[in-house]
Amino acid sequence: MPKTSARLLSLLSLLQARRDWPGQLLAERLEVSPRTVRRDVNRLRELGYPIVAAKGPDGGYRLGAGSDLPPLLFDDDQAVALAVALQTATVTGAGIEEAAARALSTVRQVMPARLRHRIDALQVTAVDGAGTRPNPRVGPHVLMTLSAAVRVREVLRFDYASVPAPGAARADSAAAPPRRVEPHHLVTRGGRWYLVAWDLDRDDWRTFRVDRITPRTPTGPRFTPREVPGGDVAAFVASRFQGSDGSGGRPCRGEVVLDLPASVVSTYTRDGVVEELGPDRCRLVLGAWSWPGLAATIGRFDADIEVVGPPELREAFAHLARRFADAAAEAPSGSTEAPTGSVTPPPSR
Repeated sequence: MPKTSARLLSLLSLLQARRDWPGQLLAERLEVSPRTVRRDVNRLRELGYPIVAAKGPDGGYRLGAGSDLPPLLFDDDQAVALAVALQTATVTGAGIEEAAARALSTVRQVMPARLRHRIDALQVTAVDGAGTRPNPRVGPHVLMTLSAAVRVREVLRFDYASVPAPGAARADSAAAPPRRVEPHHLVTRGGRWYLVAWDLDRDDWRTFRVDRITPRTPTGPRFTPREVPGGDVAAFVASRFQGSDGSGGRPCRGEVVLDLPASVVSTYTRDGVVEELGPDRCRLVLGAWSWPGLAATIGRFDADIEVVGPPELREAFAHLARRFADAAAEAPSGSTEAPTGSVTPPPSR
């Protein structure tokens, strides 16, 4: 049996880990008798921890909330996990970088020297993804509003600033009617936040970028949750980024065969599907916001391209070919020679 002081710390750590603990389960986890658990609970109460007991055969214990609650305690693993989470908050896109740094400093000050030294030794450098554009920041109040609507299952109304088509003027979101959705999941992917919801006006599932959402109040009535297609929200969101149609997906999806190894193409294709056809040949299925944009993305691979479909992608390649030919014809004299000794650069992200 562990010493009383160590056992009290273990008991307090368990009470902080979940809302309710049956007394028998606590005794089993601590490897003591239920009577010892009752004595230890009383000791923690004497130290100022508001522990509530539930009577009856299924009775147990709960760590109550209160303004006079003593400082939380962390074991070694919890301290490491907290330090990693707070140091990597800069790439979450949640706009909480400064708050995370202050939280880490506050927690560090109240920890014992042993845990403080472990945190100081754990220096993590968080780096954004390989994209060339910075990820948009989302205000914490927006995240909290959406999260609350997801938790209580209330219809959400919001203005949504959609992305205009290439060459078109940006639409005024204030002039469009608000979207009405049943919010189901708030997810983060690649430093961006997305809301997975059932669109009541379009009668279909949609994935919305949270940085384009401006919530309206009040929220609507309660709803009965629906099941996300496939039952797996992670797989559903991933499928939208592989070219599926919808507000959160990329509406232009094409398929090509490239004379490059699948291992090379997959390295630079985060949102596509790559299938190996041979040692130096692969099939690529990719989505984009426009057909010329998709053709240009595929054209970054310095390899022969066979367009499988659809016809819109083949037409986009022809359109870009004419545009590039015109650009080459207008080049100044003496600058039309192809560069020599160059290597194939990876496609930019």
